[in-house]
Amino acid sequence: MIALPMRQGSSGEAVADLQRRLASLGVVGDLPADPPGIYGAATGAAVRLFQQRYGLDIDGTCNELTWNVLVEAGYRLGDRHLYLRAPMMRGDDIAELQSRLGALGFDAGRADGIFGRQTATALVEFQRNAGITSDGICGPDTFAALNRLGPDRTAAIMVNQVRERERLRTATPGLAGRRVVLGHTGGLDALTQALHRRVRNAGAYVLTLHHPDGSAQARMANTFEADLVIALRGAGWPANRLAYFRGQHFWSQAGFTLAGELGKAVAAVSGIDPELVGMRLPLLRETRMPAVVAEIGPASLVVTKNEQLAEHLVHALANWAAAPVGSAVPTN
Repeated sequence: MIALPMRQGSSGEAVADLQRRLASLGVVGDLPADPPGIYGAATGAAVRLFQQRYGLDIDGTCNELTWNVLVEAGYRLGDRHLYLRAPMMRGDDIAELQSRLGALGFDAGRADGIFGRQTATALVEFQRNAGITSDGICGPDTFAALNRLGPDRTAAIMVNQVRERERLRTATPGLAGRRVVLGHTGGLDALTQALHRRVRNAGAYVLTLHHPDGSAQARMANTFEADLVIALRGAGWPANRLAYFRGQHFWSQAGFTLAGELGKAVAAVSGIDPELVGMRLPLLRETRMPAVVAEIGPASLVVTKNEQLAEHLVHALANWAAAPVGSAVPTN
């Protein structure tokens, strides 16, 4: 079992394994390589580069999330059999499978790299249509059937994207009746309470979650069947950032649009345009609805202007609810 986190000063076979995995993905920094098994400046730089490319918090430390995403990134479609199990399988090969199935019209859900029931159902439907054993196991016969249909089609529009856009476009405009989750990990309690009050007054059903684990917040939001999720985090000046879900084969259009509207609200109060960035944070990846992690700071701004900020944020939510799928695309 890997002892985590690994950081500068760590050493041993686990570090050597980390270095090999980074190198196999072509993630190499500009510094001279560290000796195998030694976590020096070069390894830290490579970890930061990997975190940047794969939408993680960038700190140069290989924590559990970074390690898990690194392992997942090493899988290519065809490397292993894929099937539904508990705990669910994860990997970039699964994201590719989901994307290819979706491009062919089989709704495997968004390409989040998690092999769940929707992916299993889509796989069985594909196998049935392809005339191969419909066992829900993506093995050699399924790989061959996918490849017979032509080259990689992961750039095509997935059927679940079309369905989500249509569902959002035809939903009742406004916040009344919407189910909204506000998540936070502490430090922004007053802002969270002020926003909760305003969103509730706008007619929405609001659930506030105070939990340090993003996966736990995602599970509770999915159980609540939320329409949207906003997770509030404190940030240092001027590091305001709005994050939406983005993987290797998918980005959330509705999440990106929501991040943009919230960004306008933050800018109106802080005077600085926040960064919009696609990330793989667990809360963003594991929720089934549009979600944004909003890092807002500094603390002095939030404390002195939390009511004003909450007012701008609820107007941003109303604007998003009126037009949840915009035409803009990410540049990062």
